[in-house]
Amino acid sequence: MIRLEKTANRWTITLDRADKANALTRDMLARLDEIFLEAAGAEELRTVVITGAGDKVFCAGADLAEARQDPLFTTDPIWERVSSRLAGLPCLTICALNGTLAGGGFGLALACDLRIAVEGAGFFYPVLKNGFLPQPSDVRRMKRLIGPARTGMILLAAQRITSAQALAWGLIDAVENAGRMRETISNLAEAGEENARGLIAIKALIRQDGLSPEINRAAIDAVYNNDPAALERLRKEISVTA
Repeated sequence: MIRLEKTANRWTITLDRADKANALTRDMLARLDEIFLEAAGAEELRTVVITGAGDKVFCAGADLAEARQDPLFTTDPIWERVSSRLAGLPCLTICALNGTLAGGGFGLALACDLRIAVEGAGFFYPVLKNGFLPQPSDVRRMKRLIGPARTGMILLAAQRITSAQALAWGLIDAVENAGRMRETISNLAEAGEENARGLIAIKALIRQDGLSPEINRAAIDAVYNNDPAALERLRKEISVTA
């Protein structure tokens, strides 16, 4: 149910359960956890792309049948662990939203550096209607992207928004025709795949909430002086700020 394709420096992860709207089961989350743990140690890795099977839904969130049978499923620490591992990867992470994003599927999208959606994708997080709570990191990352008021529109008012609204709000970074998605992903990944040290340094700089002379110095040393210790410092900073 999780398909992984590897090339020299890019991994593509596909949620492959289109008949169930790519809803996440505990087994799928465990597999994602394994993949992201492996990715964290793959020094040649430059880009991770996450997408879904089919052309309608990226991910419907938690598998509701499993959630009803096991009330602890939606509060299992694996949800936070998976999104944290993804957010902490020292490479470019891109969520290629092949369709609608709902519920717990937000965790994967929000943990990525970039989110590209196909035209017509919808976005909603109906935890209030379903009697669940959102994952804490989802709330934090969503609020960081779109602010508390618009986060409230999605979580408190349970509003479904369009891809055009999501783009205007800053929840996603681009809307693309489905036929051009692969080309767009390659264009976005090209610069980082050619300059790994710069990619890690800039990602660490972006993660700063304020000016950090230590991180700025490490970025300079890693990029201009090819200092391996500085590069490792930046990798750790990305992980810590996940």
